[in-house]
Amino acid sequence: MKTTTKVLAILTIMALIIGCRDKASEKRIAELETRLAQMEGNKGTTVTPAPTATPEAAPVEEKPEGPLPNMEFGTTDHDFGTIDEGKKVTYTYKVKNTGQAPLIIQNAAPSCGCTVPDWTKTPIPVGGEGFVKAEFDTKGKPGINNKTITVTANTWPKTTTLKFKAMVTAKPDGANGPTAQ
Repeated sequence: MKTTTKVLAILTIMALIIGCRDKASEKRIAELETRLAQMEGNKGTTVTPAPTATPEAAPVEEKPEGPLPNMEFGTTDHDFGTIDEGKKVTYTYKVKNTGQAPLIIQNAAPSCGCTVPDWTKTPIPVGGEGFVKAEFDTKGKPGINNKTITVTANTWPKTTTLKFKAMVTAKPDGANGPTAQ
């Protein structure tokens, strides 16, 4: 009987250590504690699990009231075609503010480090134009590449995704010079 109690106690401690934040684990811990109490002869005693903190849901953003800017891109997709590995290519996405308030591009985040974005940093007036430029470094990127830039602005919705693709032809073997043997 003592061996079973020790085993259950060890299992309970392990369950606490491994999954104290997991609701299913907490339920299992409570069941084990109840079973342990029953095996020790305290059949009338029940163990109430500790209250758990429920994770707060992320607040849902609502559309702001009042006049808003609107980003209208000439295109959100670009195909660089076939490029030799090691070259850097750029494409400039043109954007027009077709909204009712000045447009502020807050950020342009690339999907990987091989892409360097640049964008209009000053407010774009209603009817005005700006840009988001993508520079893609093909070094070490042979094959088909599909990349994105997520543009965040004071618009609704807040983000717009720009895409580009390229077929990068690999350098021939030995293009990096002779290898030591």
